[in-house]
Amino acid sequence: MRCVSTRSPRGPFVSLSDAIARGLAPDGGLYVPERVPRSRDVLAPYFEGEALDVASVVRAAFTFPSPIRWLDERTGLLELFHGPTAAFKDFGARFLAESLARLGVRSTILVATSGDTGAAVGAAFWRRPGFRVVILYPDGRVSPRQAHQLGAFGDNVRAFRVAGTFDDCQRMVKEALAARPDTTSANSISLGRLLPQLTYYASSALEVERAGRGPASYVVPTGNLGNALACVMARDMGLPIGDVVLATNVNRVLPELLETGEYRPAPAVPTLANAMDVGAPSNLERLRFWHPDVSKVVSADSVDDAAIQATIQRVWKEHGVAVCPHTACGLEVLRRRRAKGTWLVAATAHPAKFETVVEPLIGQKVEPPAALAELLARPAHADPMPPKTEALLARL
Repeated sequence: MRCVSTRSPRGPFVSLSDAIARGLAPDGGLYVPERVPRSRDVLAPYFEGEALDVASVVRAAFTFPSPIRWLDERTGLLELFHGPTAAFKDFGARFLAESLARLGVRSTILVATSGDTGAAVGAAFWRRPGFRVVILYPDGRVSPRQAHQLGAFGDNVRAFRVAGTFDDCQRMVKEALAARPDTTSANSISLGRLLPQLTYYASSALEVERAGRGPASYVVPTGNLGNALACVMARDMGLPIGDVVLATNVNRVLPELLETGEYRPAPAVPTLANAMDVGAPSNLERLRFWHPDVSKVVSADSVDDAAIQATIQRVWKEHGVAVCPHTACGLEVLRRRRAKGTWLVAATAHPAKFETVVEPLIGQKVEPPAALAELLARPAHADPMPPKTEALLARL
């Protein structure tokens, strides 16, 4: 399928394979498919006519499940953290790495991370011939275990701790991509990261439908908006999905947009749900490309740190389930606006990645899954970097 930049809807058009390989469009916009097809076979229509065999990419990339854990008859956690770095970002990162390798791309991969993306990209590209990975993360604004993951790869993966916010990291990556044509992106600005996320919304929605409990509505913890956009796209394709609700932390750019109709990016505020500490969500540009009136397709609410902590305690007490701060945002938003029908909350990361937050609240140790434990056992290192694109370009 042909793709176009969000900032040049009349073209030039490029193939999907080219859009994946390039990452960011030359005009600074984000690549989007020229249309969202109506199909329950969610990836095949986009890759029709492409050199990439999407079925083989899926088989190689998705070697882990995305099960629904039911808390009660109407509420489930869509567990997206069973991949190698214990976060939902593993789906997109592994799909992108497989795609670029099969397309013969050889490049420096730039990634800005607010917590989980960098580790997923590092793991997906680690020791892959022809690739170098440069990870930028805001120093002191990710959890200790997230920071350790980011610096634990070595070899062709290098991490930099930026003296700024995630938005600074994201800006630096975008500006470096524009300045260096030999680089590509592994953030959710890449279609190769976004499209594979449709799969777990499709599979879970169909599972709920087959059980006679559909359509499923979703609450999606939201930072850069890629994960929630994938849910909206799956619904646009005709999957049995009801409401899509965005759960943010106190970075209220998206709730305020829906309340006032005005988009006002703001400096990111650090919270316990650090992967959602985003003040200028990139994928809003894609969502508005397809849905100029965003309020017609999603709703949103925000959750402060006190409510995050209370929700972690409540869910542990009521269900014996430990959840990460991001998943807690989703569960709290659902509690506030409980409606009829079946609801799934995207559980975006394993709680063991946030042990300093979760364990004191539930009074119990949260054991990391095996793959995460192996990463944490490695030595880790990240170099400091000022929040200036010139500093990044000098390191490239």
